[in-house]
Amino acid sequence: MKRRKTRVVKIGKVAVGGNFPISVQSMAKTKTSDMRATAKQIKELEDMGCEIIRVAVKDEKDAGAIKEIKRSIRIPLEADIHFNYRLALLAIGSGSDAIRLNPGNIYRKNEIREVVKVAKEKNIPIRVGVNAGSLNLRRYPKLEAGSEKLDTSVLMVKSALEYIKVLEKLKFHAIMVSLKASDVLTTVEAYRQMARLCDYPFHLGITATGLSFEGGIRSAVGMGILLAEGIGDTIRASLTGDPKEEVKVAQWILSSLGLGQFGPQIIACPTCGRAQIDVVKIVQELEEKLQITDYRLRITRPLKVAIMGCEVNGPGEAADADIGIAGGKHCGVLFKKGKIIGSVKEKDIISVLLKNINA
Repeated sequence: MKRRKTRVVKIGKVAVGGNFPISVQSMAKTKTSDMRATAKQIKELEDMGCEIIRVAVKDEKDAGAIKEIKRSIRIPLEADIHFNYRLALLAIGSGSDAIRLNPGNIYRKNEIREVVKVAKEKNIPIRVGVNAGSLNLRRYPKLEAGSEKLDTSVLMVKSALEYIKVLEKLKFHAIMVSLKASDVLTTVEAYRQMARLCDYPFHLGITATGLSFEGGIRSAVGMGILLAEGIGDTIRASLTGDPKEEVKVAQWILSSLGLGQFGPQIIACPTCGRAQIDVVKIVQELEEKLQITDYRLRITRPLKVAIMGCEVNGPGEAADADIGIAGGKHCGVLFKKGKIIGSVKEKDIISVLLKNINA
């Protein structure tokens, strides 16, 4: 796939856009003013491989807490600002590495000017974060040709472009753009339109997707379509619940498209009546071991591990796996790149695979 050409924007030490790797983001679910809890959660996300973190700034306490939180974390921090532009000024003063402004509720030019002035002084970027649920619809009249309102994706793009023009008139170009809706196709269409109209890097996401199963699927479909078309420079899977799930889903999306390497990739057959080993148990235990022992982040080379229930699925169907097991009767045939190299008892499968993964 050929990636869309964009400018490069730096969020702290992370470069977004251009030919730089697509970065994984998440958002802290704690109250930002609870500095200890927020720093603890961010550090857990760092250990998962999160590269950029966003925090909600609802009041002055939240904005002030950023300075202390930054002392405890390694990854850059973006402050999420709505309604009150003064909170953006305070967040920047506390050391935020980027600011997200919502065109739907911070749109007065004098307020934007104040934020831009301080962002320039601190050399930090602004994300124009359009959200379908908070569009300022009063700003957009009905279509001249009829009574129907403009399509949501068109409104989202229009909102972003108007905001960008204000920033550009202020000679500010450290801009990122996001165009998020809870509807997958609306989001996809908005990003596609915007990709033709500007060269600023995109933060991708489908908003309010729900719990990890449904939300992960919706995020993968929406962002997967765009990423496969070369659109997207940093991503967040917006899920209800533990933010560590957001990081895992985002990493799986990138890995599935060959756009990132996040440790060993496990492929496993769906199992059927032919399986003579407990594939589900083995996969679950292997994933758990890889997580606990941190293989996932230590092994940066591409590595595919196959767990196949029988001789039908493996090693033939997993011939491209670096290491794999094909089940026999309470045992497994060990193979590398489709070539059988030995056999192993079922109880030893995990330890043998881990030994080979770490080799």
